Amino acid sequence: MYRIAKIKVDINQLDKYKVALKEQMDAAIKLEPGVLSYTVVADKKDTTSITIFEVYENQEAYQSHIIAPHFKKYKETVKEMVLALELIDTDLIVRAKKADY
Repeated sequence: MYRIAKIKVDINQLDKYKVALKEQMDAAIKLEPGVLSYTVVADKKDTTSITIFEVYENQEAYQSHIIAPHFKKYKETVKEMVLALELIDTDLIVRAKKADY
């Protein structure tokens, strides 16, 4: 399952948001076998515009993820920091990567 999350963060809380996001992602990767990867980028022209590329083993893994304690903690922590959230489900067309990447 491939999902894109587009997030707009309050400029005054951006550093706190990044800390909370990293804590959640590290816990999910460590504790949840079905959470396969996260890649987070910020728009160079607007660092408060964050895009997260999320990969889950399947829909069940995602459903399990959103009820995990570390994810619930993240959502509670960032609820006043996030100004907008758009979730986009996608279908994988093709993926290429270096063998050691």
